[in-house]
Amino acid sequence: MHQYTLAELSRLLHSKAINSVELTQHYLNRIKQYNTRLNCLITITEEEAMVQAKKADACIQQGKSMPLTGIPIIHKDIFCTQGIKTTCASKMLDNFIAPYDATVVSKLNIAGMVLLGKANMDEFAMGSSNENSFYGQVKNPWDETRVPGGSSGGSAAAVAARLTPSATGTDTGGSIRQPAALSGITGLKPTYGRVSRYGMIAYASSLDQGGPLATTAEDCAYLLQTMAGFDPYDSTSVEREVPDYLATLNNPLKGLRIGLVKEYFSEGLSAAMREAIYAVAKTLEKEGATLVDISLKRTALSMPAYYVIAPAECSSNLSRFDGVRYGYRCENPHDLNDLYARSRQEGFGEEVKRRILIGTYVLSAGYYDAYYLKAQQCRRLIHDDFQDAFKSVDVILSPTSPTTAFKLGEKTKDPISMYLSDQYTLAVNLAGLPGLSMPAGFIDNLPVGAQLIGNHFTEARLLNIAHRYQQLTNWHKQMPALAE
Repeated sequence: MHQYTLAELSRLLHSKAINSVELTQHYLNRIKQYNTRLNCLITITEEEAMVQAKKADACIQQGKSMPLTGIPIIHKDIFCTQGIKTTCASKMLDNFIAPYDATVVSKLNIAGMVLLGKANMDEFAMGSSNENSFYGQVKNPWDETRVPGGSSGGSAAAVAARLTPSATGTDTGGSIRQPAALSGITGLKPTYGRVSRYGMIAYASSLDQGGPLATTAEDCAYLLQTMAGFDPYDSTSVEREVPDYLATLNNPLKGLRIGLVKEYFSEGLSAAMREAIYAVAKTLEKEGATLVDISLKRTALSMPAYYVIAPAECSSNLSRFDGVRYGYRCENPHDLNDLYARSRQEGFGEEVKRRILIGTYVLSAGYYDAYYLKAQQCRRLIHDDFQDAFKSVDVILSPTSPTTAFKLGEKTKDPISMYLSDQYTLAVNLAGLPGLSMPAGFIDNLPVGAQLIGNHFTEARLLNIAHRYQQLTNWHKQMPALAE
């Protein structure tokens, strides 16, 4: 059963060929078999899952079900889940039981989905390899000596290993798309404000966005249909009608203008990766699309701007974790200052502390104008570059990551090299645009991801292009050996 897509499972459930209880138990058995190897889940919610599965079966029998009713899902452990531990993969929140559901979780619960567990991740979503977790590194099911990508690496690895047909992730600078690429699945980062951030523990509030991970674009469309929409509890949520993402999946691509950014295919990209992405472009061209060479002149500003803005917001957001109200508290503090200092020193990992220090520095008096203000000005220039590009193209095609999955431990001692893993994804978050990564081949038996970037609120177009591409290719059907 685990080799079916979410869409196929939905049809099987609603035709009563299978039921949610047996489907849920099948995935729980796979989790028990493989999670000790891959370490992609922090919490397994077996008891809750079986209760939800029985309820889903009753809804289907009564004709009161929705398309996602009875489908299992795993939530990244950054989404609050009422009564269930929510850790952000940090010692700081190892004992935190969320008192409420995030809006995304609530919407998917109402749709009848079945929660299998909470996925491992980089601590507080800070990382590109899922090695920065208090609960240990996650392994890539294609090669267990390699990373699955991050920060949503647990979600991506679980979907790739077919431990779940679907998962949620969050994307601050590429953390849905990059692990989707390295794990050989489909991942969508929606337009900023399209999906509520309420109950999603914040890293960088102006950049964070939740989204779906699944094997296909069609599956992501099913998930986004439920996840998207205005939320009065989130002040950054956009009050805008949600289109029918499934209705446009099969639209023809004739007349589509696809931009190829010259800066994305310059030095630093391997010949094999360049060839794989150009092959995607040629496939889409045969379907009637037109390829257009474009330039995003401020591309080089993305990384320095991001690594000023994101740590600055991280420094502010993580100041609430002080050992007083909830979370980790050091033992036997001498005074209030000692309580603050030791709780944070002992509760946070090295990468989180690194980003807090950078963020505090760039926001400090005397440096705010020189760094943070300049970074925000660069952000506007990057946004304007994209808007100029979208006057001549409908969508941009690029690599998702400059490399395939790298070895565990290969970049942990070199933060700059690790940060470069997101060089093609960062600008999308800075500009608030939607981006999608889809499987696009293999290099040395490791998955390659191709990225589609659209203008604001064009998720339907991205899903349409990816779906049509997946009808023409079978890269998304490939599975690691443990899933066959």
